[in-house]
Amino acid sequence: MRTIGNILVIQTAFIGDAILTLPLVRGLKEYFPHANIDILVTPRAQDLFKDHPDIHEAIPFDKRGRDKGFAGLRKMVRMLRGRRYDLAFVPHRSLRSALASWLARIPLRIGFDRSAGRFLFTKSVRYGKDLHEIDRNLTLLEGIGIKDHPRTLPRLYPSGEDAKVVDKLLFELEIGNVQRLIALAPGTVWNTKRWLKERFASLAVNLDGEGYEILLVGGMEDRELCSEVCALSGSMKIHNTAGKLSLLQSAELIRRCKLLVANDSAPLHLAVGVGTPVVAVFGATVPAFGFAPMGRFDSVVEIRNLRCRPCSSHGGDRCPIKTFECMTGITHERVFARVMGVLERISPASASN
Repeated sequence: MRTIGNILVIQTAFIGDAILTLPLVRGLKEYFPHANIDILVTPRAQDLFKDHPDIHEAIPFDKRGRDKGFAGLRKMVRMLRGRRYDLAFVPHRSLRSALASWLARIPLRIGFDRSAGRFLFTKSVRYGKDLHEIDRNLTLLEGIGIKDHPRTLPRLYPSGEDAKVVDKLLFELEIGNVQRLIALAPGTVWNTKRWLKERFASLAVNLDGEGYEILLVGGMEDRELCSEVCALSGSMKIHNTAGKLSLLQSAELIRRCKLLVANDSAPLHLAVGVGTPVVAVFGATVPAFGFAPMGRFDSVVEIRNLRCRPCSSHGGDRCPIKTFECMTGITHERVFARVMGVLERISPASASN
């Protein structure tokens, strides 16, 4: 293979998708230790890779804003072309992502055979529908002759400044015991992937009763929902941090928690990236899609064998059959029992002390 000096990875989907490209980036860095590896992501995801040791630069592509349309794509391509990339990996399956790699004149372009722009790649790799997204992305290495690369989990690297911001927030919240924190992430983009807010509130009350302090995490768009969960709980040990932190700062906050409870959404991937165990509640979607948490102590709560499930690849705004049984059938008692079980596995002596 020709000498590889500059590599581009293109993943402009959701935050979780971007995080799940990191094992691929790690594999590339192992095989090309002297190459500069850039990653093209959405502006919001850019923050996640700010201090990542495997990434030379995270390049923002605002495909729904200032870079929208062909004019925006052309501007981005002009910049990419000037960087003279030798190799591109395109796990994102949109035509626009494939087109960007082709228009940027990158000589080696590798993507999935289910990409809308697969005809623009120099090598297409079979899309492993039944694989976890981490393993699926790693199969792209087959495009350069590397097979069966071992799985690694994503790693995120909050900075010392991120840690100081979190220190300040915990001080302002007057957290009594920073050794007994649990995070809850009740938000998600898709309503049918969202466990009921009343259930999150009841779970928080149960955890309060066990001596834990609860941090509600999310973006600014989740702030109202988290406020509702706080109000429903009626507890003074449940704190709303949604919208107060950047993504990496949120990752640092989650890192300090014993555990995270989340929907099938970005926060669960933040938690995996900093090694915090996850209890994930899955409704409209299923782990078989490849986006379940994969850490040692991670666990998924779901109702199996529902004929209507999954109802779509991402979920939707409302239940197609108007029952929402995939979520209403999951009680807070069941999730609480799973949480306590995971805590017991993590630290048998401290779970109930």
